[in-house]
Amino acid sequence: MESGYDPDEPVVVYVAPNHMAAEVARVKLESNGIEAILSYESVGRVLGLTLDGWGETRVLVRATQAEEARAILAEEQE
Repeated sequence: MESGYDPDEPVVVYVAPNHMAAEVARVKLESNGIEAILSYESVGRVLGLTLDGWGETRVLVRATQAEEARAILAEEQE
């Protein structure tokens, strides 16, 4: 029976308050060998909204790399 777990499934490891902060996180992860993608509501970028989560950008990585990615991003905040 299949468990439904996909190790390549993207998971959110960081929610940035804006696109620029997400890009910084993505570059940091990729410089450490972790492929990352960004997900965001396009209206937030088009209109420049940052209210009620409209400007938030989510950083996603493969599920198998999520723990390592979170640790790398946590180093940045210490």
